[in-house]
Amino acid sequence: MTTSQRIDLGWLLDDLINGLPRARSAVLLSTDGLLLGASSGQERSDAERFGAMASALHSLARSAGQHFRAGGVHQTVVELDEAVLFITAAGTNACLALLASDTADLGLVAYEMNQTVQRVGTHLGVDARGGAQQP
Repeated sequence: MTTSQRIDLGWLLDDLINGLPRARSAVLLSTDGLLLGASSGQERSDAERFGAMASALHSLARSAGQHFRAGGVHQTVVELDEAVLFITAAGTNACLALLASDTADLGLVAYEMNQTVQRVGTHLGVDARGGAQQP
């Protein structure tokens, strides 16, 4: 989706968060870090920082896939002391990132994120920004 075609997908992220026990927040971002949507309850600056971190982690995972000739990235999971961060490919040049408590059902979180992407995948792809190159 181009900037002029962008639609508000905050409702989608809110549905995802509200449907998952112990989910904290979610963002939708372009693979180059542009925030496309955020779940409710996040300050804009926090959502943008979340998107930038998710973009960097997803990019690092893509680089590992290229280096090891292991293919593309479907999902990146970062386990922290008190939370788990999931980053899932969400259409062309887009990612869905979600932060959940460390006590969340990780399988359910991964499943629901993938279901969300499958359900509305056509709305989640974005055009690459000028100068941005995707592997």
